Amino acid sequence: MIYPKHWQDYALIDSGNYQKLEEFGEIRLIRPEPEASWLPKLSQAEWDTAQALFTGENIQTGRWLGSLPDSWLISYKSENLDLTFDLRQTKFKHVGIFPEQAANWEFIAESIRKLKTPQPKFLNLFAYTGGASLAAKACGADVTHVDSVKQVVTWANKNMQLSGLSDIRWIVEDAVRFVQREVRRGNTYHGIILDPPSFGRVLKGELWKLEEKIDDLMKLVVQLLDTEEHFLILNTYSPGFNQFDAHSVMNAYLPHPGFMEMSELGLRSRSGQDLPLGIINRVFWQK
Repeated sequence: MIYPKHWQDYALIDSGNYQKLEEFGEIRLIRPEPEASWLPKLSQAEWDTAQALFTGENIQTGRWLGSLPDSWLISYKSENLDLTFDLRQTKFKHVGIFPEQAANWEFIAESIRKLKTPQPKFLNLFAYTGGASLAAKACGADVTHVDSVKQVVTWANKNMQLSGLSDIRWIVEDAVRFVQREVRRGNTYHGIILDPPSFGRVLKGELWKLEEKIDDLMKLVVQLLDTEEHFLILNTYSPGFNQFDAHSVMNAYLPHPGFMEMSELGLRSRSGQDLPLGIINRVFWQK
């Protein structure tokens, strides 16, 4: 399992009973976590220190209980990156960042520095509030950020400004349709990350189910990779899609597998519980 190593403003305190106790800056939260099927290690008194918790049958019908500000800031700093994020109380369990993704941000930073191209092109698909976009931009890449939800693209833009960055290309569009158009145009990228949802609906109500759509998507995405050098990250979090499914898809369509890393992404807690939070397959290749 791969863990982020440089968080100072975030910590997983404990997990269990299908929940996780987290600290975002000075804010402690309890949020649902389907992976946390074990018992918590810390006492109920420790869990009671949370300022707010998200409760409900699912993220669509749940709500926040407790005292939580409308928004607050946290930072991520490492040798490679210095980023700032605006976190917010939303109608869902999310607050605007997936902390485990910091491990991918570092991979992006390291990969961009290995590339020979002076200003490599980077594409972030299903990009949410832009952590990967900010990481690539901070390392000098020409970044295109694609998400179908206008509000989260606006949110990502604010994160860019807070991080002292500029000139990310924002695209509000369904990721698959954007990739189809880029393939027709003959455009290519030196780095791509995609973090497709497990389930949902795309434009015109079309049903998206990861295990049914990922093959067609990967066939398109690999056509956008630069033929001289590239890196690719496939990040998934879906009960119906395991490590070997993801690895098989990458192997099937990549023209040059190069160095391929298959692992789980996760968080280490202060209590000692490791929490798995998705599957990653990453490849770096140079001619």
